[in-house]
Amino acid sequence: MEKEDHQFEQSVANRLRRLRTERGLTLDQLAELSGVSRAMISRIERGEASPTAALLARLCSALGLSLSSFFEPEAAAVSPLARREEQALWRDPESGYLRRSVSPPRTGSRVDIVEVEFPPGAEVRFPGQQASRVQWQHVWVFAGEIEMMVGTDVHRLRQGDCLYMNVGDVHAFRNPTDTPARYAVIIDLGGR
Repeated sequence: MEKEDHQFEQSVANRLRRLRTERGLTLDQLAELSGVSRAMISRIERGEASPTAALLARLCSALGLSLSSFFEPEAAAVSPLARREEQALWRDPESGYLRRSVSPPRTGSRVDIVEVEFPPGAEVRFPGQQASRVQWQHVWVFAGEIEMMVGTDVHRLRQGDCLYMNVGDVHAFRNPTDTPARYAVIIDLGGR
C-alpha cells in the first residue's frame, strides 16, 4: 500500500506542478491566490506531502477547476461513458472520506457529478474561496446524515434531502453520526 500511496502523491505532485506552470503562476502567486503557504505547495509538488481535501479544494479553486477536473486521467480518450471501474477515486488523508468522480471526463459538460462516502464522525473545514463563487452545487444524500455549514447556516441533511448552495459559501461539512454517509455532489462549473 505504501508504494501505491507514493505513486498517488507523485501523480498529484506532477499534476499540480503542470497545472500551475500551464497557467503561468509562480509558487508565490498560487500561494497568494489559494491561501496555502508557498512551503506547503512546494512540498506537495515534490511529492513530500499529500494534500487534505480542504487544501486541495483551495488549490483547485485558485487554479479555476474542480476537484474532479484535477483528478481526470490525462491521456484517456474522450467518451460519453464513464465505467465505474475507470472513475477516479481519491481518499482525503485527514478525514478519510472517499470521493469518486462519476462524470465522464473532458466532455465539455458544465456539470460535474461526484459520489462521496463519508466516514462516521468525519469533518472537513475550509474557508470560503472567492474563486469558487462561480460554482454552484447540489448535495443529495443517499444514506446516513451530514451537516453542511453554508454561510452562517447549518443544514442537517438526511436520506433523500438535497441542498443547493454556492461553493464559495461552504465552510465545513461533517458526519455527526456513528454510521457512514453516502451522497452525491452535482456541481455547476459555470463558464468552463
